[in-house]
Amino acid sequence: MHPWIAPLHATFKHHANAENAAAMSAYMKDRFPFFGIKAPQRRELVKEHSALYGAPALDELPAIARSAFALPQRELHQVAVDLLMKHAKKLGPADLPLVEELITTKSWWDSVDGLAIHVAGVILKKHPKEIAKWNKRWIGSSDMWLNRTAILFQARWKEDTDQALLFANIDRHVGHKDFFIRKAIGWSLRELGATDPEAVSAFVRSRKLSPLSEREAMKHL
Repeated sequence: MHPWIAPLHATFKHHANAENAAAMSAYMKDRFPFFGIKAPQRRELVKEHSALYGAPALDELPAIARSAFALPQRELHQVAVDLLMKHAKKLGPADLPLVEELITTKSWWDSVDGLAIHVAGVILKKHPKEIAKWNKRWIGSSDMWLNRTAILFQARWKEDTDQALLFANIDRHVGHKDFFIRKAIGWSLRELGATDPEAVSAFVRSRKLSPLSEREAMKHL
């Protein structure tokens, strides 16, 4: 266990709440055990921990993130995602293999979406020459969570969204049966609709989207 993670693990264990843990695990379909520490308290404990042990250095983030994800409790995975999100503007293309590794490790929407939108998306917007390489890798992957990443990484790009790329990614998986892909399709279109509602409306009219995707896409149009 990484020396920055070990005392944090002990702190979380000390603050564990069995009742919260059961409810939080149930909300995540019992995929992960929890300490039972809700997000505001978790962030406050991490803040106190960082004051005591120092904020992690940028070059330590990969080891810290891997150490956190190697442990079972979901709050520790969420700490790793929070750290990467916090430092996303300082990260670069060399960090994308780590992001991909974490997306495909103990995958669920709560970790994947933060990494996809607020880490991968930030890096790729800053380094647009990397987009084609990573998008091709993710949209064509047999891993559904990487497909979701390709559909969502532009979700906060607003008017800078590459619409042709987004629409091509959606077309690639428009018939996908998984809820999380259908949801991502609708979500990405809804986000784009905030800046270009006409483009989204035209796209939705021209495609046979799942009811879930269409409902999400047109929610605010």
